[in-house]
Amino acid sequence: MSNEKVVVFQCGNEDYAVSIEHVVSIEKLEQVNPIPHLPNYLIGLMKIRGELVPIIDFEQILYNRSGVDQELARVVTMHTENMTVGLLVKEAKEILDIEQENLKQIGLVNYTKTRYFTAVANLENRMITIVDASILVSSLEGFNDIQTYVEEVKKEVTVTK
Repeated sequence: MSNEKVVVFQCGNEDYAVSIEHVVSIEKLEQVNPIPHLPNYLIGLMKIRGELVPIIDFEQILYNRSGVDQELARVVTMHTENMTVGLLVKEAKEILDIEQENLKQIGLVNYTKTRYFTAVANLENRMITIVDASILVSSLEGFNDIQTYVEEVKKEVTVTK
């Protein structure tokens, strides 16, 4: 039986995780270029390793409050099906191997607002909710427009080089 290797991070007082196969890097929150009229979950664009990456405030999505001013805030940069995104989290904690038998599918995947929660790791001393980054991005209202905008900006940058 195989294990699931995940990057564990904190939002609110809860632990969440994404599969390590989607994670590109973990960065400090630095210069973010805000873009007017974006949904409140999107902080703006940040240049990470030369690429413009939209930064999603996970704290805003889950708890309706911003995680921008958190001292240990980190950006978990991830590849999704359609693009690279940065997920702003309260704290990036660890890389963990979770045994398949400790992963429980949850009924919340049927609830439209939390389809991106795919499982819960029920460990001895804590629970970790597993997040599917591609489902998260595709479920966010207005994200297709943001993806289109980022692609247009990339083309403009390429043309001006």
